[in-house]
Amino acid sequence: MRDCKEIADHAHIAAVEVATPQLSLHQAEAGRYLAERYSGMLNSRSRSLMQGLFSHAAIRTRSFALEDPDELFTEDPDGRIRRFTRWAVDLSAEAIEKALLLAGAECRDVSGLVVNTCTGYICPGISTYLIERLGLDRAIRVYDLVGSGCGGALPNLEVAESLLRHAPDKVVVSASVEICSATFQMGNDLSLLVSNALFADGAAAAVLWRRKQGLQVIASTNRCVPEDRDAIRYVHKDGQLHNQLSTRLPHLVKKAVAQVLGDLLGPRDLRVTDIKHWAFHPGGEKIINCIRDEIGLSEEQLLPTRAVLTAYGNMSSPTVWFVLHDILGRGMDRGDFCVMVAFGAGLSAHAVLLRKA
Repeated sequence: MRDCKEIADHAHIAAVEVATPQLSLHQAEAGRYLAERYSGMLNSRSRSLMQGLFSHAAIRTRSFALEDPDELFTEDPDGRIRRFTRWAVDLSAEAIEKALLLAGAECRDVSGLVVNTCTGYICPGISTYLIERLGLDRAIRVYDLVGSGCGGALPNLEVAESLLRHAPDKVVVSASVEICSATFQMGNDLSLLVSNALFADGAAAAVLWRRKQGLQVIASTNRCVPEDRDAIRYVHKDGQLHNQLSTRLPHLVKKAVAQVLGDLLGPRDLRVTDIKHWAFHPGGEKIINCIRDEIGLSEEQLLPTRAVLTAYGNMSSPTVWFVLHDILGRGMDRGDFCVMVAFGAGLSAHAVLLRKA
């Protein structure tokens, strides 16, 4: 790792990288494929809804952790968890290696690793496979986080930040990976129809260090609304995960997001207008529009969020990192503020305030 004399009081995000599977399908293609496959199962209302969902311009393409689309329909539950494990490790390892390279760090510099997912459960967790795959120190501090849904990347970042205290001259990796296709189900339930047109697979990784370089992590806040947990969650049916989404979700999310942003910005005498860059989890176009109207953002400020939704769909927890990756690619000036916002199962909302060093 490059030498650096300055050690910052705050953690800094040194690098962010992303990874997606090679199989990418256009929405229209995916819609036709599912309609043909399930023509005998779906009623006329569902077929009509699917046509509208898959023809919407908000999403253009999505990537899936499959060698062949037919694999999705022939795997049994054991095969599904094997596929989850293989791709979760492959994609998160790829994202981590790319992020370390971008930061100028090596695997031997990593003193901590935090991995989150909600689309598959294995024990021991994904982290153990990554220690082996990447050749990380066997004395590394590791945490596997599950159950936070689409918002899981930001609680992950908080844990990763705390690990830097143990080795301020080292780096810590925060990795989010989801194989949403490993929870695929089909039926006439609106939640399933929407999910099948929205979710995709991917991974992201961020490298944190104490140097005064990158994005300074200034503060973070969280807001939990457990009475609304049934609005967005996985439920178990016949031993398998089924996604459940309420039609009230955009309204509920905008309220939680407004509250968590107030908790983040208010104590620091910052207003929405003081924040130049916004990295929102792109939960879907209706949710993006509701948040925009609730807190008063411009379409220009939402360009990275919409761009990621269009190119990748909703990959659950890694998606907010994809948005920050897009923002960094467009360029940030020194001193610029950026707020990351993610939300999901719980119902929960999370926000992190960053500043370009």
